[in-house]
Amino acid sequence: MSDKFSEEDLKSLAKQLSNPTGEDGIKVGQLMSEGNIEMIKAAIEALQLKFGQSVLELGPGNADHLKTILDQAEYLNYFGVDISETMKAEAERINAKFIELRIAFFTLYDGTNLPFKDKTFDATLTVNTIYFWEKPAELLNEVYRVLKPGGRFAIAYGQKDFMKNLPFVKHGFQLYSDEDIKVLVAQSSFKIEEIQHKEDNAISKTGEKVRRQFGVAVLMK
Repeated sequence: MSDKFSEEDLKSLAKQLSNPTGEDGIKVGQLMSEGNIEMIKAAIEALQLKFGQSVLELGPGNADHLKTILDQAEYLNYFGVDISETMKAEAERINAKFIELRIAFFTLYDGTNLPFKDKTFDATLTVNTIYFWEKPAELLNEVYRVLKPGGRFAIAYGQKDFMKNLPFVKHGFQLYSDEDIKVLVAQSSFKIEEIQHKEDNAISKTGEKVRRQFGVAVLMK
């Protein structure tokens, strides 16, 4: 179906995927929530969450998956940071009950600097955001800073060999293979515990049914 999309359409889609805005952004956010659910679950499982831990998510989108995170263990606290005002508002609307209970909080950030004190979180995750990090090594070190000793960071990403065939990724995506991840992590204080290799059935953002290959890099402080 991608041949039905002009280059301008693909540019617009890529922009919305990186920073959803307005009504179109809300629709794209829902598509991402539905289409990324297996990647999201894999990242959550990799964190091995335990009683009373604090969880940070980078780029949660509409955070329709928040209940899945909170169900992993009792008395978890969750913080979601996003660059998109549209997604922050949607996440707060969808998860109003968790915010009211003061177990979930959402805030904006600039994509690099995290507005938290050192050693605040037990675990961090992010799904399909790494392609858009403007300063990847700096952001990794920021996550390292706000993690407690022994904390985990799970990064879920589409494999470069799969992603490069998607028509919109030429517009502003930085793609990663396992080796690229290793090179990036070597610029930070993190150590790689493992890189999990996964596959799922997905519908691409331009409508095709695809067998997606993705990785979950589990980093340790």
